[in-house]
Amino acid sequence: MVTMSASRLAEIVGGTLVAGNGGTVFRGVEIDSRGPVAGRAFFALPGERTDGHDWVDLALRTGAKLAVVSRWDDGAAAAASEASRGAAVVLVDDVAVALRKLATAHRAALRCPVVAITGSTGKTSTKDFVVAALGVEQKVVATRGNRNNELGVPLTVLEADNDTGVLVVEMGMRAEGEIAGLCEVARPTMGLVTNIGITHIEMLGSQEAIVRAKGELVACIPAVGRVFLNGDDAWSRGLADRSVAAVTWYGVSEKVDVRAIDVEVDDTGRPTMTLVSGGEEARVSLPVPGRHNAYNAAAAAAVALHIGRSLDSIARGLTHAVTTDMRMQVFTTAGGVVVVNDAYNASPASMRAAIATLADMRADHRRVAVLGDMAELGSLTELAHFALGEEVARRGVDVLVTVGERARRIADGAIAEGMKPATVRPCASVEEASEVLDDLLKAGDVVLVKASRCMGLERIVEGMLSPHV
Repeated sequence: MVTMSASRLAEIVGGTLVAGNGGTVFRGVEIDSRGPVAGRAFFALPGERTDGHDWVDLALRTGAKLAVVSRWDDGAAAAASEASRGAAVVLVDDVAVALRKLATAHRAALRCPVVAITGSTGKTSTKDFVVAALGVEQKVVATRGNRNNELGVPLTVLEADNDTGVLVVEMGMRAEGEIAGLCEVARPTMGLVTNIGITHIEMLGSQEAIVRAKGELVACIPAVGRVFLNGDDAWSRGLADRSVAAVTWYGVSEKVDVRAIDVEVDDTGRPTMTLVSGGEEARVSLPVPGRHNAYNAAAAAAVALHIGRSLDSIARGLTHAVTTDMRMQVFTTAGGVVVVNDAYNASPASMRAAIATLADMRADHRRVAVLGDMAELGSLTELAHFALGEEVARRGVDVLVTVGERARRIADGAIAEGMKPATVRPCASVEEASEVLDDLLKAGDVVLVKASRCMGLERIVEGMLSPHV
């Protein structure tokens, strides 16, 4: 991770050393005073709910070596003097801009390849699989949690150092120009697009605009780099025209370079497949459920093969992949209910994939889908939710619980497609849904929980772990 002196940081970001010694050296960066700040630089970012400047003294008291601030007065100076114990403070015009400048400078000093990943669905799972496929043989630094935005990307870049073999950066976006901006910081040498769906269509206006936004990553890859595209996704096919780098196609069809074939799913929904590239092939079983993960595994294999890994090594890594929280996490409650926690986010495509996974899983009793609102669908909101309900009914789900106003259309679609009204339970809130599930769930049920992030359906999962009395 980044290591430098306070004076060098001030020079890079155009700041002024206002307290402490310029020779003070920090290692690593933190933006949360509750995080591991000891020895690090604490960037006091203003936020909607809290302002990092309110926590500078706490960060310094708990061991931060440097604070980067945009406000400085006598009171702050006194607090810093009392709390610093040899730490330094740098004053800048804009803390977020300073973080970006530091990351950009740090990236220029790195010599490892940088893989950037974007797409409408599957970004995080694909990132996790790329890390697994490469991590068998070298140190990989990658995006942690949901740090895939204008703050998360610089933080990820700053975690890498001279010992890093590969840096893997997930990139999200909500508007055109955002991915191009993230590429200015990360300067990826390889770019992977998982697919092009209708996520964020409310913000972008059309699927063509989504293609343009995701295509910013493809356009940023240098000619000596490599682009990886989903050859089975019609919208992704058009992205190749924006690439000056060579393109590797992945997928499950015969028209791609790296394929996942003979996909089989066991009773727990976990897929086993054969990865094929050229004359090589390797059988791999993934540790997470979802037939759709064959695409994510093929994408990861394509990246790792380009970097020089063998299919056998890739298969070993994928078998032991560790996935990010709230992405197809499966566990069994004390009451014998199997829970598939995919509550982190949702789009029409990822919802359909999750429902297909639920249908593939063996249930000793019932299959229950707990589905909440999908956000940012604009004029497609009503239709997308209704169509999802139809898919729930067609997949033979036994019980449907919806959460939220928009999700009521999921219930309407399921009933219209033939699901019995008695098995459909629309709920207005997480709290109401939790109460319904407390009474409803029995041992042997398999429950899928999924919605857009704004719905907070992880609280329903927490309720299953600690049922109401």
